[in-house]
Amino acid sequence: MIIYDEIKQKLGAAAPQLTQLRAALDLDRGAERVRELEELSAAPDFWNDTENSQKVLQTIKQLKDKAEKYEALRARYEDLQALIEMAEEEDDESLFPEVEQGFAEFGAELERQTLTTLLSGEYDRNNAIMSFHAGAGGTEAQDWASMLFRMYTHWADSRGFKWKVLDYLDGDEAGMKSAELLIEGENAFGYLKSEAGVHRLVRISPFDSSGRRHTSFAAVEVMPEMTDDIKIDIRDEDLKIDTYRSGGAGGQNVNKVESAVRITHIPSGVVVACQNERSQLQNKAMAMRMLKSKLMEIKERENLEKIEDIKGVQMKIEWGSQIRSYVFMPYTLAKDHRTGFENGNISAVMDGDIDGFINAYLKCAATGEWAK
Repeated sequence: MIIYDEIKQKLGAAAPQLTQLRAALDLDRGAERVRELEELSAAPDFWNDTENSQKVLQTIKQLKDKAEKYEALRARYEDLQALIEMAEEEDDESLFPEVEQGFAEFGAELERQTLTTLLSGEYDRNNAIMSFHAGAGGTEAQDWASMLFRMYTHWADSRGFKWKVLDYLDGDEAGMKSAELLIEGENAFGYLKSEAGVHRLVRISPFDSSGRRHTSFAAVEVMPEMTDDIKIDIRDEDLKIDTYRSGGAGGQNVNKVESAVRITHIPSGVVVACQNERSQLQNKAMAMRMLKSKLMEIKERENLEKIEDIKGVQMKIEWGSQIRSYVFMPYTLAKDHRTGFENGNISAVMDGDIDGFINAYLKCAATGEWAK
């Protein structure tokens, strides 16, 4: 039937993509690795090292999940072919909406899995630590920083990722001055690294009684969470550790004892803080992981040989060209200036619909073809 011809052609064109995807995912090697790790997990002394055991089980789960997702995609492809064949045999046009929707879902999942193959960076699989900083502009900029914070937590929720507030400094009247957020999930850093930079907002300010249009800026930093097995040489004498009373959630000790921890790396001037764990010891451990992540990210970004080469001047926030603009008035549009990708549904974007921006960035990074 003619009505199904276009989708049949698109399905035919997708067959080589499925084959290429399977090769890119290296599923055969993944299956072999699962067998090796499962044999390891069956050893009598496997649980002697609990931390390593958990990492092995996590790796097994990730490899199996990747294979299962691909097989589900392949099954969806074959089901669509069978559904079209049945519809044509029975001369049934009523199945077209189901076929059309099924193909749209298949195409979206094919693109999503294909994009994961572009995440080949050393730390792309890691969790992500995001830092938010309000720019100049007082309450307006602080409100904008909190809107971005909300956008990314909603994105994490939509992905099934977990997130945790590590530090949060309230704004003077609304919003936030700064915050640290940990997002936990496979490839969290690989996806979110695209979001690092200055974000610009244009809107009629709710804090301006005259109803004037305002432009606000907020900066987002994104770092991979460094696991404990990654060794980074940080000298104790280079650290200044302060404790203070936490102002956020975290248990009965909040506001009663100095459980919050702030660590300053003296040579570079890098400062990190954590207040939302339940004890000073836990906050200190998390703050050290944050510090390692930030120093490693700077070291690699600046192509430095050693952590000691990081200087304070490199840590100053400079409000340069924005990576993305969010316009609420006189029209609605979110546009990424690096890739040219845009979305006119600003409400959806602020509710966490940012996959289009992330996908466009990954494609441009893979091809080297950026918007002019």
